[in-house]
This record gives sequence, structure tokens and C-alpha cells, in this order.
Amino acid sequence: MISTSQFRTGMTIRHEGDIYRIVEYQHVKPGKGGAFVRTKLKSVATGRVIDKTFRPEQKFEPVRTESRTMTYLYDEPDQVVFMDAESYEQLALPKAALEDRLDLMKVNMEVEVLFMDGEPFDVELPTFVDLEVTETAPGVRGDTVSGGSKTAVVETGATLQVPLFIEQGDIIRVDTRTREYSTRI
Repeated sequence: MISTSQFRTGMTIRHEGDIYRIVEYQHVKPGKGGAFVRTKLKSVATGRVIDKTFRPEQKFEPVRTESRTMTYLYDEPDQVVFMDAESYEQLALPKAALEDRLDLMKVNMEVEVLFMDGEPFDVELPTFVDLEVTETAPGVRGDTVSGGSKTAVVETGATLQVPLFIEQGDIIRVDTRTREYSTRI
């Protein structure tokens, strides 16, 4: 059993009979009253994210997971296909499980596929991915000093906010955890 003080982002726990991944957590110690832990939990079964608050003394059963490096091959109308780099075995995950990250994945990209009890249930992307900007409005001369941002579409179809100096054809590094522009390559 683990306590709330051992929570880490990405950890998988069992709560009220369901299995959840910790998306976000925050230890809060108000001036009055006892401390508590505010969390965002993503259901492994449904993919729904819920907000939960726990007392520090609560205990949870950790769920053992393992990860394997796999290559993203292609997607079909309702699923995404990956290949194990060692055994060349292919497996498919439903698109619904990856909906918030699918538009940052490039073909042949290596990802970590997470398994629970031998069954795949989630995918972790690398922290940063390099993507080409395919569509963006041109920067107006003089506007780049103001530090504003504009919308850009990258090669995978994701729409992101980028600085005004980014142009079509530039390669940018994107933080997959926050979906934010990091730097130009």
C-alpha cells in the first residue's frame, strides 16, 4: 500500500475498484485545517479524467505496470498500430485511448507502450518531439519584438501556439506534456 505522499505523475493506482493513472497531483497545506492532496486521475478503462481530493493518511494499492519501447507504424479508422522493436510483434490500441496525443505522433516514432497484466493500455510519448510547421500566417515585420504568438499547424495535424518569428517550413521542438512550443531547430 502507498500513501498520498508517495504519489508521482504517471503512477497507476487502484481506487474504489477502478484503476487510475495520476495525471497531476498537488500537496496542499492550508493555513487552517489539515493538509490534503488534490489530484487529477485518468481512468484506464474509460479515459475520463476526474478531480479527486484525498487526506494524507489514505492508503492506495499500487498497480504494477511495465513499459516496452515500440514503434508507431500507422493508424486505422478506429485504432493505432505499434510494432515491438525486438520481436517485430504488432499490436493495436483504440484511438480513444490516445486521442489527446495522437496528433503529436509521427510515423516510425519510438514510444513507450504501457502494459498492465500483459495487456497494453496507454502510450507515453518522448518528452520532446521535432515537428515541421506546415501552415502558419507570415510574421509582420516589427511584430516579432512584442513577443506575441500565432497559431501554426504542424506536419502531424496538431494546432499549436508559436512565436511570431516562426515561418512555414521551420522545424520546432514541442513539449508533449504541455503541448507547447519549446524552441526552433
